[in-house]
Amino acid sequence: MKSAALWLLCAVAGSTAGSIMAAEIKVLSAGAVEPGLRAAAGAYTKQSGNPVHITFNTAPEIRKRVGAGEVFDVVIVPPATLEEFSGKVSSDRAGLGRVGLGVAVRPGADVPDISSTERLRASVLAADSIVFNRASTGIYLENLFKKMDVYDQIQSKTTRYPDAGAVMEHVLKGKGKEIGFGPVTEILLHKDKGLKLVGPLPADIQNYTSYSAAPMTSAAQPEPARAFVRFLGSPESKALFAAAGIE
Repeated sequence: MKSAALWLLCAVAGSTAGSIMAAEIKVLSAGAVEPGLRAAAGAYTKQSGNPVHITFNTAPEIRKRVGAGEVFDVVIVPPATLEEFSGKVSSDRAGLGRVGLGVAVRPGADVPDISSTERLRASVLAADSIVFNRASTGIYLENLFKKMDVYDQIQSKTTRYPDAGAVMEHVLKGKGKEIGFGPVTEILLHKDKGLKLVGPLPADIQNYTSYSAAPMTSAAQPEPARAFVRFLGSPESKALFAAAGIE
């Protein structure tokens, strides 16, 4: 009887220890790094036993959430945005890489010529419709089209969404000569559904956005958060990000 009771006590103690060791890390991240981040989070969980729960948002929405006082263990945004969170994020940082902008079309659609800025301009004017987001990349594209002197001409045939994921879903279901714009990583994320990456924007008008991770100072899991950020900066993670189109 005593041995049975002792076994039960040990089992309960072991279970409790296991639950203490497994700390869920809550991450708030920009969506452009999603494919690489999911791969890196999976590798980290496999090695550490700590699950990683990721919430994706646009950079403007992340600013609002952090500004409103929401707390996560780790935040992943462009470095300039991290600087805006002074006092709310730790000085421990890990650079994940940078993401460029690309052009996408649905399966079977005509492929536009984007081999140069001038040919991209002609393709945009000839398109039946243009689709891009209202987030950071969308703001850049809006200003780019104004500089290319096509914005007023394409405004009536342009559809915009809050995030790049919605843009790609629209393009997949589109028709005619429709062109979608967004982060290369987001386009590749929809590759299995048939979305075609035509290519990156021409080098002279390309826009790269870098992303960095930092623990929040009020993180519920401070030590695991720091460990996860260090892992994101490791060579193993860098390889996973590079495979997902994050340079």
